[in-house]
Amino acid sequence: MRRTCQILAILAIITVGLVDLSQGVPVKNAKFYYDQGVDFFKKGQYDQAIAKLDRAIQLDPKYAQAYEIRGAAYYRSKFFNKALIEFNKAIELNPRLGDAYNYRGLIYSKKKKYKQAIAEYNKAIQINSKNPAFYNNRGTAYYYSGDYDNAIVNYNKAIQINPNFAVAYKNRANAYFKKNDNSKGKQDMLRAQSLKSVESFRQISGGKK
Repeated sequence: MRRTCQILAILAIITVGLVDLSQGVPVKNAKFYYDQGVDFFKKGQYDQAIAKLDRAIQLDPKYAQAYEIRGAAYYRSKFFNKALIEFNKAIELNPRLGDAYNYRGLIYSKKKKYKQAIAEYNKAIQINSKNPAFYNNRGTAYYYSGDYDNAIVNYNKAIQINPNFAVAYKNRANAYFKKNDNSKGKQDMLRAQSLKSVESFRQISGGKK
């Protein structure tokens, strides 16, 4: 009889837990806080994003994507050394995070370590060869290294993937100007300005043409 009562008590506890879930009470696990952190990051609220991602990592210290986004939030907040630590940890946990390599490249570029930056962009591109930003960023590292030909090659690839990539046109224009190819430079600069005007109009009109 006593054994039966203990079993019934356990079942009652389990039932109560199931009822709570059915009423929509969120399970506040690492993913819950990670999703909140991502939402704050997308809104540009980086301090709040970091706080939520701190909590996600406390609950799951091996959450690679949480380190990656927290690194991005630190980067956007201009805490580059903290960001680099986060990206290093993210890559240690998951070496297939292309964005983490890309961000490391951006940090090395800011430190004027262009050879290291290019190596990071190479890794990012190996993981995801369809991201135009990776080529654009590698092109910029080549540009600041004085290698304008390789810069143009990378901007070409970025534009091939995304023909409306205004920044890549502007960057390619600057590379052409450095090579004294003013005709192509002016053409690209006009294209960049045109695309930026269209984008500004879309933002004002709620995304409509």
